[in-house]
Amino acid sequence: MEKLRFGLIGTGMMGCEHLRNLMPMDDVAITAVSDPNDPPLSWAKSTLGDRWDGVSVFKDHRDLLASGAVDAVIIASPNHTHKSVLADVLSTDIPVLVEKPMCTTIEDCEDVVQQSKKRDAVTWVGLEYRYMPSIAHLLTQLSSGVIGDLKMISIREHRFPFLEKVDNWNRFTANTGGTLVEKCCHFFDLMNLVTGALPTRVYASGGQDVNHLDEVYDGRQSDILDNAFVTVDYANGVRAMLDLSMFAEGGRNEQEIVVVGDTGKIEAAVPGDGYLYVGKRADRSVSADPVPQTEVEHVGFHHGASFVELRRFISAVKGEGEVEVTTTDGLWSVVIGAAAHLSIDEGRAVDISEFKLS
Repeated sequence: MEKLRFGLIGTGMMGCEHLRNLMPMDDVAITAVSDPNDPPLSWAKSTLGDRWDGVSVFKDHRDLLASGAVDAVIIASPNHTHKSVLADVLSTDIPVLVEKPMCTTIEDCEDVVQQSKKRDAVTWVGLEYRYMPSIAHLLTQLSSGVIGDLKMISIREHRFPFLEKVDNWNRFTANTGGTLVEKCCHFFDLMNLVTGALPTRVYASGGQDVNHLDEVYDGRQSDILDNAFVTVDYANGVRAMLDLSMFAEGGRNEQEIVVVGDTGKIEAAVPGDGYLYVGKRADRSVSADPVPQTEVEHVGFHHGASFVELRRFISAVKGEGEVEVTTTDGLWSVVIGAAAHLSIDEGRAVDISEFKLS
């Protein structure tokens, strides 16, 4: 079978992680990379090793798209470039997986949704937390009805600060969309997926209290939030909450997800201990449910989730599977983050209707 030729736009940390996921796949060839900066290109060269020979290298992604060297592309460039890069990709018939967040603003996301509808090629948004083993198993168990009628979702992420990126682009809200867009769109996507409904109201409290307080770049003070609480009301009556701290490295789990129904609850954790915990109201019992482990050839940053996501993307490109994470999913994950930032800035609850989404 002829190999699917991949191009990578943006060869920084996450871009090189995508390369490491693709490299073990027998049905894939990495044929082109693009980045305007030399250091990230050198990281891609180091990552690919002896596979670097024969890879076409471009400084401009538009030259990569016009080269005829790729059958599919991944966009892993900085958040604030996604809109312009996507505009160029969506004017072609090349399938694309764009890293989260899809764009940094609601308006730009809406435009991408509309543009993606004008072509037949696959457009997939990289919200890979859906594919983490414990979370995927939670989704399966939830759909079985084991906890009855879903009422509440709580997600806690207590983790390390933002990592260093090229030119420190991730230190500024203008470049990232804000912490609750950049980092937390993963969790808002999970909330949307689990509830099966649209958000109606968001209230948030947050700030920049510990991290990056003394960091100044080209005369600009870093303004990226490092902690927040976000509460989301859904149209079907479900309530969801996010508890984020990015100065909480010491802990058993980086993420904890709890879903509560009228007859029980499910607890999942990342990295966790290999089990979900299912509690029943009727007898107050708690059972340990082993998390099935999908065989992956590269575990990487996200416990194998990125590898699984890329396999699903490849299946969709080949016409063997559906697009599982759509541009509409990408839009709604950003909507909640943007509403949360507005809530913090203005000290009030924000109705989603205020955004007049089309």
